[in-house]
Amino acid sequence: MADQLNVILLGAPGAGKGTQAERIVERFGLPHISTGDILRSAVGLGTELGLAAKRFMDAGELVPDEVVVGIIRTRLAEGDAAPGFLLDGFPRTLEQARSLDAMLADAGRTVTRVVLIDVPEDELVERLGGRRMCRQCSKGYHVIFNPPASEGVCDSCGGELYQRSDDNEATVRNRLSVFRSQTHPLVEYYSERGLVTAVAGGARSPAEVFADVEQVLAADESS
Repeated sequence: MADQLNVILLGAPGAGKGTQAERIVERFGLPHISTGDILRSAVGLGTELGLAAKRFMDAGELVPDEVVVGIIRTRLAEGDAAPGFLLDGFPRTLEQARSLDAMLADAGRTVTRVVLIDVPEDELVERLGGRRMCRQCSKGYHVIFNPPASEGVCDSCGGELYQRSDDNEATVRNRLSVFRSQTHPLVEYYSERGLVTAVAGGARSPAEVFADVEQVLAADESS
């Protein structure tokens, strides 16, 4: 058996990364380390790094690499991450990837697999652009995949459904463009070491996508 399964999960907004992360955690017992969750937790706990991050978040600025890297370093040192981990939302840049390599090397560890959930852009636009939220209870719908019984009305509370401002097509395509510009260098960086596996998302069900993900990670686990 492999000593560790250290996985990075990449996927554009709307690719279904969250669903796959849940299945990976359940199947392989890895802690799901989400940068966003860690930042919110660190801020809530009032840790030194959390307070540092809060200053930037309150100002509407990106949290600097050194703060994010410090938070990830602390999280990876916790006991549950010793047998392996699933990183989600980190690294986002080449600088962060190199910092991750350095911190893992210091601990005698390395990234073992990078899984990229690959979905065509037009389908991502359709997925994200079709999302609707209830103004009253915040329940989510989709005009194609999960429509309400009555158009524009929440099934649960009767509230008005609306489209988030960041789910319109122009904004979605911009978000996807930013993702591509950030992720392409990362994919190249890890591909040079033979670590990247692209798994087709698209029209396939979450179970079909996970079957491919599971096959790859199971092979890594047993190698």
